[in-house]
Amino acid sequence: MRPRLTLAGQFLTLQLTIVAAVVVAVVGVSFAQASERFRHVEGQAMLAVAESAASTDAIRTGLSDRDQEGILQPQAEALRTLSDADHLIVTDLERRILTSVNPGLIGEPLDLRESTVLSGSTWVGVMDVNGERVIAAHVPVIDDEGRIVGLAAAGRTVPGPIGQLISAAPTLLVLVGLATVLGFVGSLLLARRVKRQTLGLEPEEIARLAEHRTAMLHGIKEGVLGLDRQHRVTLVNEEAAHLLRLPTDSLGRPLADLGLEPDVHEALTDQVQEPDRVVLIRDRLVTMNWMPLESRDRRIGSVTTMRDRTDLSRLQQELDLSRTTTDALRAQAHEFSNQLHVITGLLGLEEYDEATRYVSTIGGTRTQWADDVSSLVADPSVAALLIAKASVAAELGVELRVSPGTRLEPHSAELSDDLVMVVGNLVDNALEAVRGDSSAWVEVEVEDSEWEVRVRVCDSGQGVPVELAGEVFRHGFSTKPAGGTYRGVGLALIRLVCGRRGGSASVHGSEFVATLPHGPTEERFGDRTVSLPGKEAP
Repeated sequence: MRPRLTLAGQFLTLQLTIVAAVVVAVVGVSFAQASERFRHVEGQAMLAVAESAASTDAIRTGLSDRDQEGILQPQAEALRTLSDADHLIVTDLERRILTSVNPGLIGEPLDLRESTVLSGSTWVGVMDVNGERVIAAHVPVIDDEGRIVGLAAAGRTVPGPIGQLISAAPTLLVLVGLATVLGFVGSLLLARRVKRQTLGLEPEEIARLAEHRTAMLHGIKEGVLGLDRQHRVTLVNEEAAHLLRLPTDSLGRPLADLGLEPDVHEALTDQVQEPDRVVLIRDRLVTMNWMPLESRDRRIGSVTTMRDRTDLSRLQQELDLSRTTTDALRAQAHEFSNQLHVITGLLGLEEYDEATRYVSTIGGTRTQWADDVSSLVADPSVAALLIAKASVAAELGVELRVSPGTRLEPHSAELSDDLVMVVGNLVDNALEAVRGDSSAWVEVEVEDSEWEVRVRVCDSGQGVPVELAGEVFRHGFSTKPAGGTYRGVGLALIRLVCGRRGGSASVHGSEFVATLPHGPTEERFGDRTVSLPGKEAP
């Protein structure tokens, strides 16, 4: 198999072909210019020779007197030799040739079909003389009385193409050589630049890389967004366009023109990035990882990968609720074990009356708490959550209160699940905030109105700083400091659930308030908005 030319070789061959075509065109133009210049210069020279011959007294005398015709040939030959003309012909009015370098033409008629000399004017042109192309000049010969007695014709044979090329060779060689050198050097430089810009890759390799890039970009589940140094979109796959709600013509457009929220724009362009940064994009929790792109030690842009973790966060919250229930059962088992030890000790001491009183006290306290919660909270899922949280709070040494203003009716499974998630997260955050305080307390209030459920959780802690009050639900917030910043997705998830139902979430110091309307929730699937079932307003 014949080896194929490299990309640089193909460019070099193409450029050299173009140079060769240009050289051929230059040769053709130069040849035409040389031919035209020869005709003009030699025509004027032959016109001067013919005028000189027509004004010579010997030529005029020989034409005026037939007895003097013998002096025409030597006189014309002398003039031809002096002027270096190839032909000098003298004819009478009947066009009969009287002088010529070719004796065989003497006496023959001269072809004057194109010439205007017999009308009294000079003529310069190309004519055929004895099978040769000749640049000829015709001048009338006028006697002393002003009559035309004949004509003088001087001519020079037109050289053939090779002769004209030889005459133009010095200039032509310089031009062709210069064009060839410049074209060859330019072709080499172009081929070298192309090879450098394509990183030495051949067309098949470039096409293969492009195919692999397209397949990878659109085949992975994670979103990928590439930006150049001016924050213009250079690449984006379907998942990133779906998560960011980008228009179909986003490629090549600046990020600022795509209608992104300020915190999302900052996450995509901020060069001081943290790994697995959580951003709330409309109703989705998205994890972003930003990486700079460099080529030849020069920053050329950035690429951000993003993953939708909304469903994962919901599963994590459900797992946390299960863990809370487990902790409550463990705390109750631990408390029950201690109570059994107390009862066993009293029986061992034969303090039967005291044992009876102790059993009545602990049973009544727990039953009273459960009755209080059940009387205020009719929704079984939320009531069970509060009863379980009471055991966890007791183990932490925190007093968990249910506000007397709490009133909650049973609701649909969807709203009940959302309430369990919101109440559970807010209570967990409050318990964590007051951990270690000997007089700590947490109060929960759930108010059920005609159209919505309002959840309020406050504690005895210091509360959220004022400067963070507007951001805790946007990026996620936790009472656990990590490296001096607040992290977590629990609060962001609360805002997401409330916002999806048309409600809201806010914080004022140590008081968190969340509202969840009774109506159906709305979830977006691509370009469609689907209503999920919920409890209708009464």
